[in-house]
Amino acid sequence: MSKLNRESLLKRMFSDPKHYPYGFSRSGDFSIAESKALSQYGCLIAALVDGHLSPSNDEESGFIASAIGNKPPESIAERAWMKYQSRINRPKYASIHGTKKSNSESRSDDDLVNDIDDDVDIDLDD
Repeated sequence: MSKLNRESLLKRMFSDPKHYPYGFSRSGDFSIAESKALSQYGCLIAALVDGHLSPSNDEESGFIASAIGNKPPESIAERAWMKYQSRINRPKYASIHGTKKSNSESRSDDDLVNDIDDDVDIDLDD
């Protein structure tokens, strides 16, 4: 890969409008330093991790090693990238209402009628 691509990736601001439509700094997930590092180095790290660009120095090799999990993140950019990946790859839940049936849904109509009959004490002789 050419040097121009690497320089253009560093000049391009990284953003994720799907997960962070108002930016990293306004999300509350990242510190100011982390949001700046993610915006500055995010395009380069994404290209390195995806294999579109080969690492040319130790810093870029460190980005790949920490993203893969071979070493703990050391720089602010590495920590920000790991935090970003953990946030966007969280498990998605199907519903905010839960998946268990409530007691009234799991009971049959006959059970409900019997419960009503037990609660109501009607004297038919009067």
